Amino acid sequence: MPGRHLDLSRRTRVTRGWALLGSVALLAACSATAPSLQQDDGLAQRVAAPHRTPANVARDSWRHPLETLRFFGVRETSTVVEILPGSAGYYLEILAPYLREDGRYIAASRDPSAPPNYLADHQKLLARLAADPARYGKVAVVPFNADRHEIAPAGSADFVLTFRNLHNWIERGEVDGALRAFHRALKPGGTLGVVDHRGRDDRPQEMQMKSGYVRQDFAIELIERAGFRFAGVSQINANSRDTKDHPAGVWSLPPTYRLKDQERAKYQAIGESDRFTLKFVKR
Repeated sequence: MPGRHLDLSRRTRVTRGWALLGSVALLAACSATAPSLQQDDGLAQRVAAPHRTPANVARDSWRHPLETLRFFGVRETSTVVEILPGSAGYYLEILAPYLREDGRYIAASRDPSAPPNYLADHQKLLARLAADPARYGKVAVVPFNADRHEIAPAGSADFVLTFRNLHNWIERGEVDGALRAFHRALKPGGTLGVVDHRGRDDRPQEMQMKSGYVRQDFAIELIERAGFRFAGVSQINANSRDTKDHPAGVWSLPPTYRLKDQERAKYQAIGESDRFTLKFVKR
């Protein structure tokens, strides 16, 4: 769905970003057939592949993996570092087979200092990779913890991708270190792709931290200060039904349902969170 993308070559602030999105919608639609976003049959085949787990496939209508990866610009020859893919491996099971022959997939996973539940999930990830060497035998697994480890040789990665992690790093005071690690790993001109729960722009970021939401303008400024140029935003993962005022924060919504059966039908009708999908380029 490339017609829903807005590519920007200069810094954009959300205080005027929504007005801008409305004014350029027509222009974006006119450029929907840009060659760089034409069908990549190999990527589409991986998204539709039968090896994908049913639980992951069920989330495609909310996570839009094909459109998201096309927006970031991933190609089968790319070197891609995914940050904290987890044992569920939503993007891992698409990207690792896609990049197996001509590219490289690096899973930046937990380091030994992680809490026990995270380390248990890390072991499940390793077991999953070992159980399917034909598909995952070339996956490189490296430790990640802010900037304590090298997630790829300096200047070697075409892409660093992170999905719904930024809010955790901000809350824990780890975001500056994480961004330093990403910047070091990327080639000059390499792409940082970020997806996260989009916060309300009528409330300070501090008021939204515990709810798991991040203001889009806050995220853009934070990442630009780390040496990246803001290159574009896509609305492919937007959800206008998400009011962002839930009692258990973003975790009230599927797939977590932290409130369990309390108003479950209401949260199911809302669906997964409203998310920004941001693209940055290493300066």
